[in-house]
Amino acid sequence: MSAEDLEKYETEMELKLYREYRDVVGLFKYVIETERRFYLTNDYEMQVHSVQGEVFFEVSMADAWVWDMYRPARFVKQVRVLTFKDVNIEELSKNDLDLASGETGFST
Repeated sequence: MSAEDLEKYETEMELKLYREYRDVVGLFKYVIETERRFYLTNDYEMQVHSVQGEVFFEVSMADAWVWDMYRPARFVKQVRVLTFKDVNIEELSKNDLDLASGETGFST
């Protein structure tokens, strides 16, 4: 497989992943972003732990969707993330869902 073939394959996989994201984002309430992954979920729990002066985060999610083009199945029953890095949690609004589906409210 040439470098060009590999690049084409990865581009196709990213497009397929984006389309899947666009199709499922309306099913979820929260976006959770860690240094390694991006998740969609309706339910999560986050705990902050401190051990010997080191702070880390534990995030648990149920019935999540994970942005990862190398996973054959992106729906995950249970997820538990431990990280020393930042965790960003956002509640999706109706406007976020409209933008994800391509609806901008602007007429052309």
